[in-house]
Amino acid sequence: MARVTYAVPSRKRRKRVLERAKGFYGYRSRNIRTAYDAVDKAMQHAYVGRKQKKQQYRALWVVRINIACRELGTTYSKFIDGLHKAGIELNRKVLADLAVTEPQEFKALVEKVTQG
Repeated sequence: MARVTYAVPSRKRRKRVLERAKGFYGYRSRNIRTAYDAVDKAMQHAYVGRKQKKQQYRALWVVRINIACRELGTTYSKFIDGLHKAGIELNRKVLADLAVTEPQEFKALVEKVTQG
C-alpha cells in the first residue's frame, strides 16, 4: 500500500494563511506559527469592526437628523416620536439623506409631524 502524504493540502492551508497575513509587521507575515495567531486576531477584529461600522453609521444619521431638526425648532426625540405617532415609516438613513440633500422636503416632513 502506498504511503499517503498531506503535503499538498497542508501547503495550501499555510499558503492561504500567509496570504491573509501579507502586510503584517515582521515575523507575523512570514513565520507560519505567528501568522496563524495574527490572522486569528485580525479576523476577530474584523468581525467586531463590521458590527461597529453599523453602530457608527446609525450614530452619524442620528446626529444629522438632530441638527436638521434643531434648525427647524424641534428636537430629534420629538421628531422621531411624531413620526411614530403619524405612522410614517422612514428609517434614519433615509431621513438623514433627506435632511442633507432635500432640506425643503425635510422641512415639510417636520411641519407635518409637529402639527399632528
